Amino acid sequence: MAGREYTLFDTPVGRCGIAWGRAGIVGVRLPEAREIETRRRLLQQFPEAREMRPPAEIETAIEGIATLLRGETCFLTEILLDMAHLPPFNRRVYDTVRLIPRGQTRTYAELAARLGASGAMHAVGQAINRNPFAILVPCHRTLAAAGQTSGFAGNAGTVTKFRLLSIEGALADRGPSLFDALLSGAPPRAPS
Repeated sequence: MAGREYTLFDTPVGRCGIAWGRAGIVGVRLPEAREIETRRRLLQQFPEAREMRPPAEIETAIEGIATLLRGETCFLTEILLDMAHLPPFNRRVYDTVRLIPRGQTRTYAELAARLGASGAMHAVGQAINRNPFAILVPCHRTLAAAGQTSGFAGNAGTVTKFRLLSIEGALADRGPSLFDALLSGAPPRAPS
């Protein structure tokens, strides 16, 4: 699809990527271990995209993502996402996930029930796993089951999910864990 553009940008957790088109944002990538890998994964998803300076509305999204990753409150539900290329069920899941407040989580079963499809927990999980809008559709706020934080598809999987939930204060009711100790001692890598 022609007309897509992308850029990489700095956040407190590393260098992220964002791609957009005329109808809104089409994808956001969390940082990989190296900047070149973040770029490669973004271009695998959107091979026709050209690197460009972001317009004002994309800058607003970038600032919002960075703000949220600093642990500050930021509402990202007004940012325009282009979901035209996605299956209708996935769109419904993403719209519902966008409503999960910062610092809270929902299970796949809860999301399926909200969608009026209580037997569709597996389909909800599949949609979450395919989320192209990291942070803007906060799939890290979703759990396969209550208290289970596994199953995150982002870079570093469960560690990334714990880090994002910790940044947002969603793990405040849990005591310190091995992940907390690892995360406090391991700052993100500098861009290459």
